[in-house]
Amino acid sequence: MRKKRRWRRADNFSGLNTAEDFETIRSNLLSLSSLQEATDNFDENKILGEGGFGAVYKGLLSGQEVAVKRLSKGSNQGLEELKNELILVAKLHHKNLVRLVGFCLEEGERMLVYEYMPNRSLDTFLFDAEKRRQLDWATRFRIIEGVARGLQYLHQDSRKKIIHRDMKASNVLLDADMNPKIGDFGLARLFGQDQTRDVTNRIVGTFGYMSPEYVMRGQYSMKSDVFSFGILIIEIVTGQRNNRPHFFEQNEDVVSTVWKRWSEGTVAKMIDHSLGKNYPEAEVLKCINIGLLCLQENPIDRPTMADIMVLLNSNASSSLPAPAARPTFFLVDGSSRYSQTITQLSAR
Repeated sequence: MRKKRRWRRADNFSGLNTAEDFETIRSNLLSLSSLQEATDNFDENKILGEGGFGAVYKGLLSGQEVAVKRLSKGSNQGLEELKNELILVAKLHHKNLVRLVGFCLEEGERMLVYEYMPNRSLDTFLFDAEKRRQLDWATRFRIIEGVARGLQYLHQDSRKKIIHRDMKASNVLLDADMNPKIGDFGLARLFGQDQTRDVTNRIVGTFGYMSPEYVMRGQYSMKSDVFSFGILIIEIVTGQRNNRPHFFEQNEDVVSTVWKRWSEGTVAKMIDHSLGKNYPEAEVLKCINIGLLCLQENPIDRPTMADIMVLLNSNASSSLPAPAARPTFFLVDGSSRYSQTITQLSAR
C-alpha cells in the first residue's frame, strides 16, 4: 500500500501510454529514504560527476553498488529527458546497455538509479594523455565491437526500434573489465516497426557527433546513430576528440585529417601514438575504413549496424567497400559548415 501512495504523489508522466508502461515503471519504484541511505544522504564525497541536469552519486543499495542520477530540485531542465529515459530503458535488456535499477519520484525529487560502472566513461580514458595508455588495441576493439552490438540491439533486435541520438564517448560507460555499455537515453526516440526516419524542429545532441541531415534538415534515423558511431571509431583509433578543432594540418578537424591521410595512403600516421606499435595494423585500418563508411553524407550510403558487425568480424579487410566521398563536415579556410550551421540553429 505504501508503494501505491508514493506512486500517486509522484509526477504524472504523460508518456505512460499503456498499462504495460505503467506496470514496467512501477516495478522499478524506489523510496527516497532508501536512496538517502544508499548515498549517505547525498554526501558530496559520493558525487561521481555533474551536468546541467544535476549530479550523479555513487551509492550502495541492498548490497549493490549503484549510480544515482539526481535531477536538480525545482528545475524543469532535463525532466522530459528523464521521463524519456525511464520509459525506454526500463524495457531494454542487453549486456552492452547500462541496466536501470530503479527510480524515485518523491517529495519533489526526480532520480534514476543505474548499475555502477567503476571505470566511468570512455572519454575519461580516451582523451587523457596518461590514461589512454591503459587502452591497448584489444580493449579499444572490444569497445568498438560492444558499442556496435548494443546499437544493433536498439535498432533491430529489441522489441522496440530505438534511435539513441546522442552516441558519443562520454555515453559509453565501462565496467570493471573495461567492457562497454551504452548509457544516457534522455534524447532517444522510439520508432514504429515500419518507420525509417523522423523530422524534428528541435535540434538536440552534441557538436561533432550529429549527422548532416539532422543538423541541416532535422531528419534523424538509425543512420544518424551510424554516423555518430563512425565519429566514435575515428576518436578511438586516433585518441583525439572530434567536437573541437585540433589544428593538425591547416586548421583541419580530426575526421578531415583522417580522410586526407586515407586518400593519400598515409592514414597509419593518425593512429594513436600511445599504442606504440602494439596493434595489428590491418585490423586498425579496417576500423578506420568502417568509420569513414559510417560518415558518408547520404544516409543510404552508410552501412547498418548489422552490416558493421559483419565487417568488424570479417578477416578479409581488402574486400571492404571504400568510402565513396569525403565526410560532409570539413574545414575550409578555417571555417566549418558544421560549426556555422550549429551557430545558426542556436541563435533561433
